[in-house]
Amino acid sequence: MIADRTQLGAFLRSRRDALTPTAAGIEAFPGPRRVPGLRKEELAVLAGMSSDYYSRLEQGRQPNVSTSVLEALARALRLNDVERKHLFALANPSNQSRTVSVALQQADPGLLRLMTTLDHAPALVLGRRGEVLATNTLLTAVLEGLQPSTSLARFMFFDPLARERIVNWAQYAATSIAALRGELGRHPADERLIALIDELTTRDANAARWWEDHSVQDYTSAAKRVLHPVVGELSFDIETVTSPRAVDQVLVVYTAQPDSPTTRKLPFLASWGQNKQPPVDTATHLS
Repeated sequence: MIADRTQLGAFLRSRRDALTPTAAGIEAFPGPRRVPGLRKEELAVLAGMSSDYYSRLEQGRQPNVSTSVLEALARALRLNDVERKHLFALANPSNQSRTVSVALQQADPGLLRLMTTLDHAPALVLGRRGEVLATNTLLTAVLEGLQPSTSLARFMFFDPLARERIVNWAQYAATSIAALRGELGRHPADERLIALIDELTTRDANAARWWEDHSVQDYTSAAKRVLHPVVGELSFDIETVTSPRAVDQVLVVYTAQPDSPTTRKLPFLASWGQNKQPPVDTATHLS
């Protein structure tokens, strides 16, 4: 299968531009610099390849890329694990999912059972394209608008509650865009994912700007601070659990430090949420 090298080249260029010679651990090559990031020649030396070969990669003119070359680039660019996986996904189209299933997308039973045991922490199950497949009562009490059948990205950008309630909205919204970019690398033929990205980047200038920087993250990359109208400010870290039976689903858990103000507020918030509305059941979606 012939790879579309456009996205691979754009990703390499974005990571090269973001890494200065000092951060890369080398002396800058002499001569005027138009950008603070690495020059192509500097990255080529770091990765142990010729400048001509690297230029062909970034320009999309290199048809085949070996694993050893990708590993060298990942090390030279100091990619984290999420970025490294994205690099390999872009370079190896045979490993990408190019078929779009029409089966109903349902929350994995194992992740659901685990979520139901977490009555002390807000939790939800996310599926393809960041679609919310299930939530527990405490999650709904923290963010009422984020319920089954909701798109996490659409909630972040188009629901006024998100910007009102999430104190560090920009950080978390940027992370959701970076997560969608990673998913597109794995599923480049997902028309519904492409349509969602087009909608976000067309309707919201921030989404368009964040999409263009080619950042790749997962949903654990941003902590969340919530200003709740009943209990005040809540501070969460984000942890995720995946299942081998449902590789495109993740259980997202909002965790708080023991004995923190947030932890002390959660029991009251759980009681308030139960009295306010019944627990939210799971939902099904087109995959």
